[in-house]
This record gives sequence, structure tokens and C-alpha cells, in this order.
Amino acid sequence: MDASLFAPPMTKHISIENKNRGIAGPLQIKYCDSFLTQLRGFTLRPSLAREDGLVLVGRRDSRLDSSIHMLFVSFDLAVIWINANMHVVDKVLAKSWRPAYFSKQPAKYVLEVHPDRWEEFQIGDTVQFKNA
Repeated sequence: MDASLFAPPMTKHISIENKNRGIAGPLQIKYCDSFLTQLRGFTLRPSLAREDGLVLVGRRDSRLDSSIHMLFVSFDLAVIWINANMHVVDKVLAKSWRPAYFSKQPAKYVLEVHPDRWEEFQIGDTVQFKNA
């Protein structure tokens, strides 16, 4: 049997630029475009550094497909929903151990970052992923 079938998925890192406002310091964003990387997310992680984050990549704009849970996540997150046109369509401060959060508007991407990054993204902003 091929051992690579059981290898952990490779995680790629990207950077994010907000075209409407500056970002205070670099973000180390994990690009999660596979089922396993999205399933793992921040589940069971003990803490989150201010520069860390991840983006969950969907196939299309959707409210249901871009929903998240905070079960087994032991810290709060700033969650920013971004549509296929790369516009921020919603955001929320997600509390640890809550069952579910849904965007008010359909989104393709879910950016999860440290709560201190909340003000760096506003609804209507245009973002760009680099090295995605």
C-alpha cells in the first residue's frame, strides 16, 4: 500500500493584503483547501499567536458551506468571510466552544485570525491572497 495515502496533507502558507486599509504586521496564514486541513482547523490547538491564522477555501459562495464551528477550539477568533470576488462580506468575533457561526452573506473563503486583528478587516474591503 502507498504510504503517501496516510501522510498528513501539505499545508501551504499565503499572505493577505487588504486593499482598503493597512494590516499591522505580517500574517502567517495557512491555506486550507482540503477536507483534512479544514477539518483540523484550530481544533485542539492550545493557543493562537497574533500573527497566525488560516483561510478555509470553499468551492463557491455559500452561507452553509462557509459556516464554522468552535467546538474544541479553546480561544476566541476574529472570523472574516470573503466572497469569490475577494470582498469582505461579513465578520464576527467567534467565541470558543460555540456550536456554529454563519455568514450573513454567501462566502467562498473564511479567514480565521487572532481577535486583535478584528479592526484590520471591514465589511466591503477588498482583499488579495498572495502565493495562493
